[in-house]
Order: sequence, then structure tokens, then C-alpha cells
Amino acid sequence: MKIECAKSKLAEAVNRAEKITGKNLTLPVLSCILIEAKGNEVVIRSTNLDLGIEITVPVKVIEEGKVAIPGSILNSFLAQSIGDKNVTLETTEGNVKVTTDAGTTVIKSLPSEDFPTIPRIVGENAYKVSAKELIRGIKAVWYSSATSSMKPELSSVYIYADEDGLIFVATDSFRLAEKRVKMKDLKDFGSILIPVKNIPEIMRILEGAQGEVDMAVSKNQISFSFSGVYLTSRIVDGIFPDYKQIIPKEFKTHVIVLKQDVVSALKVATIFSDKFNKLSVKAYPSEKTFEFSTRNADVGESVNKIESVLDGDDLDINFNYRYITDCFQSLEADSMSFDFNGLTRPLIIKGAGDKSFTYLVMPINK
Repeated sequence: MKIECAKSKLAEAVNRAEKITGKNLTLPVLSCILIEAKGNEVVIRSTNLDLGIEITVPVKVIEEGKVAIPGSILNSFLAQSIGDKNVTLETTEGNVKVTTDAGTTVIKSLPSEDFPTIPRIVGENAYKVSAKELIRGIKAVWYSSATSSMKPELSSVYIYADEDGLIFVATDSFRLAEKRVKMKDLKDFGSILIPVKNIPEIMRILEGAQGEVDMAVSKNQISFSFSGVYLTSRIVDGIFPDYKQIIPKEFKTHVIVLKQDVVSALKVATIFSDKFNKLSVKAYPSEKTFEFSTRNADVGESVNKIESVLDGDDLDINFNYRYITDCFQSLEADSMSFDFNGLTRPLIIKGAGDKSFTYLVMPINK
């Protein structure tokens, strides 16, 4: 194999692919990027067996062929070689010779035939979706997924369709986030579970897309295609819990407050939080008082009153403050609502006037 191309295009593709390489010591080829030259382009592939990516780059192909080369080495080299416009890659005696204006570098390669195939979804359910809206939906909920893999369906982002678009849901059983995003032409989409560990890379790759991407779904895989990029992820085989039944329909205490006031109050409160991150919330409509308080025997204590509009029953309840702060990134409105339904029932947080996002947090015992 021998190719010549613009260094910037090759470096961008290698950088994208390198982040999806595997770190499996028993399969060293997973740490490699497969470069295949054919016709007037190269296809750059990498996979960690959970995620796979193919990136097509137009190049001058002098000699066709393919090679597996350690991704981190090639990525670091291309990033550090400053000022070179073009680069030549050539296989020679089991190595890859990389030639730039500054000189020649030789990188050891691995047998390309050991590189695993990347699944291609053909003839399955296919859709065109907005990359921006897809990222918006995922970003609004993914932090609520479980970090443990004990229950794969909880360490996933659940995506399903209704007549108005896609609904994104994630829960770790202590809190739950739901985001509704309007999209068209999603007939027969059904539902899928994407492993949360794949989500950061999926969002990173999709951020490079402009406009719509082609999304295809099969029994075990989901793929996204745009501008010479093909990304595929494994789908979890499981059943997401029937979460709708735990969302309260009525509330005993209702509070509306400016989001920035809550953010500021929590920044102070967290200084004095204990090892359980306990935040005491007092909502007293009878006294027109809404306040956060924290106490740490080794540091001190803090009480922060927040200007708000309250209605309903008086309530004194505790939460893990981290669960509340996590949802701020998903609230697009300037004001937010806190809806309580007693000491043992979950708190519901929404953006004022925004029905697209719902966040549920379970209280903690005193």
C-alpha cells in the first residue's frame, strides 16, 4: 500500500478513529487503526467491539492495500508534525513508512487480517434524523444512567418513538430523566437501548455532522452515517422498566424559582455538605419560604433562602444535591419548577413552560 494525501484530512480522520480503538491486552489489534487504500480513497476503521467507525477520505492511491497500525502512535505523530501539508504512507517489510517534508518515520504494523469486521446494517429500518436534535435528546438524559453494568438496561439510554418524534430516557433507579424531541418520519422505529459507555463517543462523532444523518437500526446494532463517516454501536438486549407509572400525576407542593438562583444557592450549599451529599429542602408556602440547607460536623453549616412562588403544603425533605445539579444542563428555560408529593414520593423538576423535559429525583432518608 502507498498513498499520498493532505495531512490535515488524514490527521482529522485518524484522531476521530483513534478514540474508538480498544484497550484489550489479549487482542492487541484492537488498539490499531485499519487503513485500506482502494481506487481514489482510503477507508480508516477502528473498533473496540462495542463501537465501530469507518471514515472515508479521498487520497491519491499509488498502490492499493491495507495495513493495521497502532492508533495512538499514528495519531500522536500526525498531531505533532507541524507545518507539513502532505504526507505519504507506504507499507514496507511489515512496517509503515510515513514521509513528510520534515523527514521519514517508520511505525511497526500488525497483520491486517486479524482486524475484526465492523458490522454493516443493510436493508433494515432506516431514517433521516437531525444530528443536532439527536445530540440534544441524548445529552439531556444520559447522565442519569447507572454506572454499574449489573443491570445493562439501566446502564443504557432508552430511545423510543411516538407520533411526535423521539423520547430519550435514562435512570439509575434513584433519578430519571426524560427528554422529548420532535422529529418526523419515524414510522416503525420501535425502541432501542444504547450502552451509556458508548454515548460520549457517539455524541462527539455526531457533533461533526451538519444537518441530517442517516440512522439505521437492526436487532443488535444502530448506525449513523454522514459525510463519509459510518458509526455503529451495539444495542443492549433488555427491557427498560415501565417508568411512566412512577411519575406522579398530582402534587401537594409546587414551587417556581429562577434557575440561576438555584444554581447559586447550591454552589454555596455544597461547600458544607456531608459525605452523603445530603441537601435539606424546606418548602413552606404558609411562610412563603423556600430554602436549601446543608450541614457538615467538620466544616459547618449553611442555610440559603431562595426567592420563589410557592403553593400547597409545607414540606421538609432531603435529597442528594448532586442529583439536582446534574439536571441543570437539560433545563433550557430561565425558570424551573419543583413539584413535591410528600416525604416518600419523588420530586419532579421541569423547566417553566417546557413540557419536553421531565426530571425525577427520589428523596433520601433523614
